[in-house]
Amino acid sequence: MSDTQFTMNLTPRFCETDALGHINNTVIPVWFEAARDPIFEIVNPGQDLSKWNMIIAGFTIAFNAPTFYGAEVTVKTYVSRVGNSSFEIAQSCWQNGCQTAEAKTTMVHYDYQAEKSKPLTDAVKSQLAQLTGPAE
Repeated sequence: MSDTQFTMNLTPRFCETDALGHINNTVIPVWFEAARDPIFEIVNPGQDLSKWNMIIAGFTIAFNAPTFYGAEVTVKTYVSRVGNSSFEIAQSCWQNGCQTAEAKTTMVHYDYQAEKSKPLTDAVKSQLAQLTGPAE
């Protein structure tokens, strides 16, 4: 992990391939979600589902090149924007030095009881701000 990003290395499983031998396009968003775990831990320490306080307000993904079975993949994750009650996470998948996919996810700090967003605490904003920067 660098000062501004988290990395997760994984080995694609055979069951994640499609008929063409590529990693199926439905798998990479699942990898991206798993790689967001350290950021979830900042906003909801312990990740107690009974106290869950985030929703996804938006998710975009671009598939830049095929990802293949048989070679390690690195998922890079950083925070690209911190707002009052939301933040954006930027992520990329890398295999053999090639960026194969990239995504942006907008997360909203959310009060499920009141059914509305709520401001992030200054402490959480500060921690998230420490993770801003481009993933390379």
